[in-house]
Amino acid sequence: MGPGMKEDEKRATGRRKLFQLIIFLCLLNISSFVVPVTGFALKTCRISYNIAICAQSKLRAVPQDIPSTVIGFDLSVNKIPRVQVSAFKNLPLLTQLDLNRNFISHIDVGAFASLISLKKLNLNNNKLVELGEDLFNGLSNLTELRINKNHIKVVASSSFKSMISLKLLDISHNRLQDIRKVHSIIQHLPHLQELHIQTNNFATFHSWELTNSSLKLKYLDLSQNPIAVFQITADVLPNLTWLNIGNSHIKRWDVRNKTLSQVSTLDISELQMGFDDMKTLLETVNSSLTTLRMNAIKHNLAALINISCSIPTMSRLQLRHYKLSFVSSDLFKLCINVTELDLRKNKIQNISDNAFRSLQSLRILSLKQNNLSSVPAATRNLAILDELDLSFNRISKLGCDDFANQTMLRHLYLYNNSISTLKGCVFKDLIRLQVLKLQTNRILNLNDAFKKYLPNLRQLLLHQNELTAIKYGEFRGLQSLQNLSLHDNKIHKLEKGCFLGLTNLTDILLQKNLIQETEINKGSFNDLINLRRLELRDNHIRYENNSALLHAPFSQLSRLETLAIPLQHGKGKSRLPHNFLQGLTNLKVFNTRNIQLLSLHKDTFIYTPQLQELDISSNELKDLSPDLFSPIPNLKNLYISRTILQSLDYLTYANLTKLEFLQARKNQYSVISEEIIKSVPALVYADLQGNSFTCDCDNAWFLQWVQNNNQTQVFDAYNFTCNYPVHLKGKKLLDLDVRLCSVDIEFIYYISTTCAILLFMVVSSTYHFLRSHLEYAYYLFLALLFDRKHKNKQALNQYDAFISYNTHDEPWVVQELLPKLEGEQGWRLCLHHRDFEPGKPIIENITDAIYGSRKTICVISRKYLESEWCSREIQVTSFRLFDEQKDVLILVFLEEIPTCQLSPYHRMRKLLKRRTYLSWTRAGEHPELFWEKLCQALITGEDHGEDIFQLTVVDREEW
Repeated sequence: MGPGMKEDEKRATGRRKLFQLIIFLCLLNISSFVVPVTGFALKTCRISYNIAICAQSKLRAVPQDIPSTVIGFDLSVNKIPRVQVSAFKNLPLLTQLDLNRNFISHIDVGAFASLISLKKLNLNNNKLVELGEDLFNGLSNLTELRINKNHIKVVASSSFKSMISLKLLDISHNRLQDIRKVHSIIQHLPHLQELHIQTNNFATFHSWELTNSSLKLKYLDLSQNPIAVFQITADVLPNLTWLNIGNSHIKRWDVRNKTLSQVSTLDISELQMGFDDMKTLLETVNSSLTTLRMNAIKHNLAALINISCSIPTMSRLQLRHYKLSFVSSDLFKLCINVTELDLRKNKIQNISDNAFRSLQSLRILSLKQNNLSSVPAATRNLAILDELDLSFNRISKLGCDDFANQTMLRHLYLYNNSISTLKGCVFKDLIRLQVLKLQTNRILNLNDAFKKYLPNLRQLLLHQNELTAIKYGEFRGLQSLQNLSLHDNKIHKLEKGCFLGLTNLTDILLQKNLIQETEINKGSFNDLINLRRLELRDNHIRYENNSALLHAPFSQLSRLETLAIPLQHGKGKSRLPHNFLQGLTNLKVFNTRNIQLLSLHKDTFIYTPQLQELDISSNELKDLSPDLFSPIPNLKNLYISRTILQSLDYLTYANLTKLEFLQARKNQYSVISEEIIKSVPALVYADLQGNSFTCDCDNAWFLQWVQNNNQTQVFDAYNFTCNYPVHLKGKKLLDLDVRLCSVDIEFIYYISTTCAILLFMVVSSTYHFLRSHLEYAYYLFLALLFDRKHKNKQALNQYDAFISYNTHDEPWVVQELLPKLEGEQGWRLCLHHRDFEPGKPIIENITDAIYGSRKTICVISRKYLESEWCSREIQVTSFRLFDEQKDVLILVFLEEIPTCQLSPYHRMRKLLKRRTYLSWTRAGEHPELFWEKLCQALITGEDHGEDIFQLTVVDREEW
């Protein structure tokens, strides 16, 4: 293999490597440009605290745009008919799934396979008929399954085998009918503790049909089944503590002693069985029972109570839905161990004064929802009573002795009665009372009821009464009070000092009253030094201007964290004094919704540096100063719906870098700019429903951001509609094609950079591998221009010959060639060192010399072949020779050069194959013959296409 072939192979290898490098860089640039697009604008759902809420959305399939990071998924109250195998494949972190109230009749096998973290699954209220093989595969961590109110008839043996962690199963209100089907379920559930199988039309309950081995069940609900035979002959439920067999029709009770010895809570409400069998039933649990629910049983109530209270361990007794108009003195004579007695919904009108005398251990008594007209005197005999519920009765007045001796009472419920007045002495003995509920009565005034007593009261509910004024020191006896509700009254007057003594109050609710600004300006709240929450919405407070108040109404409430001010009921607009919030240095939530505000002074929030939530919705705000938000950099939640603001531009300068939640519904926002969104970098939820969006290129960036960002959830974005221009009104905003709207500068930079890199590589590669070809093409081009320039000119040649030689051969040219051709023969020769024009580019001198001479004599030597400028001279001469078909070239070899050494000089080899030459080395014996032949070559005419005269004795055709 010759050196030329080796060189070609190297060049080919270089080209391959260059091509591979170009491909790699192209792929690298493309991959860096592609950005993963996940999107966070859900079509039908919203995300709240990492829970996807899709309830009541009329869905017919499980949405697939839910982020994979959610831990809860609420799909309740929809129209989903089927759960497909791919429904939840991308939700590996899901722990709670709610499919309640759908139309699900079929679930594909493997539909839950990817829910490896799921803990709770709700399939209630659907239309499932059959639970097929391996239906719940993948739910190995599920602990709670609710599947009640379906139409389940068939359960495959392997349906539940993967749910090894299940603790609660509710499959009630179905159509299982045979308890053996329950066995096929629970045999795979080693950790099951709670089982609900009520209303399944079971006719019998035999322990051997349920299981052959003991269970860990603690809670079993068999109620509302037509069970005729209840039989337990083996100790298969050793851990059972809660049993419900209410509303059944048991005709045969066969339970061996001690098989239910651990049951502590028994519910036999509405049970239909013989009295003797019921007595036997109660005797079965005689040693462990603590709670008995025995509601609406059609037997002698006194007898049932006596049997029940004979159980020494029984302490909680529930007796509802009996028609007891009167409670006699001997009804509970045996209930000496009862601590809780529930007698609600019995239509009781009167109670004997001694009815509860035997209940000396009673701590909780509920007489709720009866027909009592006064507080029964029987309660005064309950010296250790802790809780008394008299709500939803017909009590109209309270006497001073109604709660005599109730020194241990802590909770007293009197709401939803007809109480109109309170006497000052009514609560005198309730020294330990902590909770008093008097809401929803007809109380007109408090009559000093709270001035002296109730030193330990912490919660007082007086809302929904008819109070009109709060007088000085009205609550000064309640030094421990923490929560006070006075909303939904008719309060229009707050006397100064009306909250005197409430130094521990943290919450006060005064919304929906008739309070005016003059009342709060009195300093009525100055005594509430520990107040955390103040509700004043829906009152009659209105300020006509934003001038500073002489005395800020809340200046002493430095610990207040939540403040809500009221709705203006009167005519006219309102403003907020700019020092209205003075003193509220710890305020975190401020709600001024719907007070007909026209503006907010820029200094409104300079007093509230800790503010985190602001609601100024439903006002007539036309403009907001950017300086308004400067004092509240910690703001996280902003509600600004239903205003007449035209844009959100004020956010651009507000410096709300911590804002996470923005609700701006039903405004006049038409364009949401990039600057607005970037000004709130922490935003995770934006609600922009009902705005007047413009569907043109001004919103192009916003549309792309809504669809592509993966941080901020834009609620209901797929239902945003266009308002402008008119021909697009009603069209979905996200359907707008904005691809032609904007020039993507980043993409242009990418394309430009890529093209520049590729061009640089192509030029570098071409120069490296094809440099000689380019040079030759360049000189050919110059020669062509020169030839065309002088083609039609018949000017005489300036020289007879141009001598092309290397400087190393100059001695031979000067000493041999010039004397002979110029001195003796008289030829006009052109030599570069003598005849080139100074200052002119050398390549132009060469071209002018060659085209200005009849002939070109190339003096060839090894140095000549290595010379760059000699190579260029012969290239121009070659073009003239081959392009013009003129005999203009004479080759004179000063040295013998072997063929192998001429191989790299392919142009010279090409010339020698087509032309003859003179050799100086072979003219040693006959030099005169050499000069004669050279002279003849100079004389030779320019006939096209022929060599008239042979110039040498050596023929090179074999080359």
